[in-house]
Amino acid sequence: MSTADHTMHAPDRGASPRPVMGRWFEDLPVGLVVDHAVTRTITESDNTLFSVLTMNAQPLHLDEAFASATEFGTRLVNSLLTLSLLVGLTVFETTLGTTVANLAFEEVVFPRPVFAGDTIRAQTEILAARPSASRPRQGVVTFEHRAFNQTGELVARCRRAGLMHRRA
Repeated sequence: MSTADHTMHAPDRGASPRPVMGRWFEDLPVGLVVDHAVTRTITESDNTLFSVLTMNAQPLHLDEAFASATEFGTRLVNSLLTLSLLVGLTVFETTLGTTVANLAFEEVVFPRPVFAGDTIRAQTEILAARPSASRPRQGVVTFEHRAFNQTGELVARCRRAGLMHRRA
């Protein structure tokens, strides 16, 4: 691993500056709303691969004949793929290179189905932020991530707590 790669992933307060797109604890005030720039269209292949890799044999995700007889009329995107994509879309502008760990996911909801061909965009709001009681160089941030489809309908929402690095 090159020095540039190493500094990009592991904060070293004594080293030269590292390229970071994520935000430090101090850059995540309560009430901040980030409309994320990166979007992603989900394909049939994405849905099939994710379902198979995670051993989710639900025919609603994999079997068009089965799914066509349901109220949806076609296969649905695996909701855990939707959740994973939602969180992934937020990383560049929130936690890339500045997070220590995920602490919790809570209140995950999927108010509308996602289908192959839907384009997902994400938005994040900071709900809470506090210095860590046990780790003075870190803080705990509660994010609310929201996913919208191409017509602006909310398709997923979750709250996530993350342990974030503070500025040196």
